Amino acid sequence: MSVSHPIIAVTGSSGAGTTTVKQAFEDIFRRGGIKPVVIEGDSFHRYERKQMREEIAKAEKEGRTLTHFGPEANCLDGLEKLFQIYSESGKGERRFYIHSDEEGIPFNQPAGTFTPWEEIDGNNDLLFYEGLHGGIVTDDVNIAQFVDLLIGVVPVINLEWIQKIKRDSAKRGYSSEAIVDTILRRMPDYIHHITPQFSRTHINFQRVPLIDTSNPFVMREIPSPDESLVVIRFKDPKMADFPYYLSMLKDSFMSRPNNIVVPAVKMGLAMEIILTPFIEEMMVKKRQRG
Repeated sequence: MSVSHPIIAVTGSSGAGTTTVKQAFEDIFRRGGIKPVVIEGDSFHRYERKQMREEIAKAEKEGRTLTHFGPEANCLDGLEKLFQIYSESGKGERRFYIHSDEEGIPFNQPAGTFTPWEEIDGNNDLLFYEGLHGGIVTDDVNIAQFVDLLIGVVPVINLEWIQKIKRDSAKRGYSSEAIVDTILRRMPDYIHHITPQFSRTHINFQRVPLIDTSNPFVMREIPSPDESLVVIRFKDPKMADFPYYLSMLKDSFMSRPNNIVVPAVKMGLAMEIILTPFIEEMMVKKRQRG
């Protein structure tokens, strides 16, 4: 961890609410005049899209499982190195993964490829990571040790599956059978490498639907925010100002001494109310250190 060069990491799988998180942090950074270095977890995948498909097919023939949830498909040693170097000097290298042809236009590159590595602009205040492995610890790497504020964003598992099925069928044209196959193939890596991170987070935001999602494979619609709650768990209750949160977030309540529950429509607002003081404190300590 670093006072001079703090690192904030948001860890959670795609569809977990990371868009809301990103918007909340953009608002916090803008209001605080904070310049972040943004690191996308996808940029540390080991393979480009075409090669990943080939590697998956190869692994299946060999009786192995290869998914983006697991270490084998990612350059976790490179991510750990970046976090270490940044925490020490505020420097490092980054690249971008191009998700769509539209994203690739400025780089004149097709979707599914990486941009060249580039040096991080030294004029920054903190590093902001969003991806799958911000708090991962394995026999080979310990990325969590360099993170000053680790945040988990995760829906209950059935909701996560519903969101993936709807997204991959509507936006990527995958069949229901192919999506279910992917879910099953990724499950061991999800259990062993994704879920343990949520026990290391300082704060978790978990979305819970209030409608029946017992069979996610036949759901026609994703439960709306109006049909959901968000359970916010603090690793240390002493870091939370619960009376203030309850007064600011209408219809919120505490379910445990370290848990507050808010309507999902207020998830973005809750993040800004809860996270802003932590980030402001980081900046005060950073400036005092000089």
